[in-house]
Amino acid sequence: MAAFLLGTVFLIVQPQIVPSRPAINSNAETSSQSVQRELLKKTSQKNDFKENIHSNGSCQQLPQTIIIGVRKGGTRALLEMLSLHPDIAAAESEVHFFDWEDHYRNGLQWYINQMPFSYPHQITVEKTPAYFTSSKVPERVYNMNQSMRLLLILRDPSERVLSDYTQVFYNHMQKHKPYPSIEQFLIKDGELNVGYKAINRSLYYIHMQNWLKYFPLDHIHIVDGDKLIKDPFPEIEKVERFLKLSPQINASNFYFNKTKGFYCLRDSGKERCLHESKGRAHPQVDTQLLEKLHEYFHEPNKKFFELVGRTFDWH
Repeated sequence: MAAFLLGTVFLIVQPQIVPSRPAINSNAETSSQSVQRELLKKTSQKNDFKENIHSNGSCQQLPQTIIIGVRKGGTRALLEMLSLHPDIAAAESEVHFFDWEDHYRNGLQWYINQMPFSYPHQITVEKTPAYFTSSKVPERVYNMNQSMRLLLILRDPSERVLSDYTQVFYNHMQKHKPYPSIEQFLIKDGELNVGYKAINRSLYYIHMQNWLKYFPLDHIHIVDGDKLIKDPFPEIEKVERFLKLSPQINASNFYFNKTKGFYCLRDSGKERCLHESKGRAHPQVDTQLLEKLHEYFHEPNKKFFELVGRTFDWH
């Protein structure tokens, strides 16, 4: 009888087995993790969501695909080109749900409300380039949907740095605010300023390691941004296959605009180009300084190639 009672007590107090999750570097629970748990508690049940259904049968839904980056890698061009496919419904603006705390605290219902209306057969896509370099985003996306299909578009890291600077420079110019030359950012105490944020954003292998803690490589399709600029159709074909879309986009959807110097889109007889802010000329940089930038990225690029099992035509 005593043995029976002891066995019963053991069964009651025995801890439940918890499904394993990806390892997280920090042992201490941060405030953002606390917010995340509360968010998931509030929105994990299907009944918590309110479906905004249109009279035509379309509705707003969580995205099945996210373009996670990279900043100045060609995310807008990729989204516009992908939108040529009739089975794609794309969010117009960058949502910044997973990387901005004020947005994340609003919960998944708020996130759904930012999505376009789509039909059941369509894939909803949103793009926020800052996701790739934000350390907290991969886990948050994973907790929302472990089967998420992710699109990452990358360019030559050195070129991306110059594009990054160019965007901020023109933003200041439009507001009639002075902005330092790129040399003032790239050089510090006579050496390459590796603390410059634009350089850190181009260390792809560091950020990719963080994503691979949560998603297998076959859930992340890397688009070659340099090739997308030069010849977009083959790259878009690969994206169609990755998303398991029927081949609907073809070479006739693209035409080279000699005035702008890049490819524009043709859809149902209508032609459109990306915003004039796209394709801006980069600042002239001293050749030796540019060489320093190329040399700095040599090893990080090599690590990235080994990480993803693929090489790119970068300096």
